[in-house]
Amino acid sequence: QVRLVESGGGLVQPGGSLTLSCAASGFSFRSYSMNWYRQAPGKERELVASISAGGSIINYADSVRERFTISRDNDENSVYLQMNNLKPEDTAVYYCKTTVFRFDYWGQGTQVTVSP
Repeated sequence: QVRLVESGGGLVQPGGSLTLSCAASGFSFRSYSMNWYRQAPGKERELVASISAGGSIINYADSVRERFTISRDNDENSVYLQMNNLKPEDTAVYYCKTTVFRFDYWGQGTQVTVSP
């Protein structure tokens, strides 16, 4: 079955960096686009970044463009989110997501807290 496992979250000071990883299994990873979402307390889940199956098409939310970088390794079945210049408003649970045969699959999420 499809499984997505995020890791790499933690507590970081403003201006710091973190790299999130999402390990995928149970489907043909290299054939599907991947997405990173986040959900802050009291807010709706929002799309942060997406990457196409081959990695050539990438999109970012305006709030993270120029600070975050999404990438993938199709040999390692993993997708990454490099986050630089983190701000307190980036505090959220970060999820990776894919859609396989019209069904959405989510990981369990990893907490990112940006605080002095």
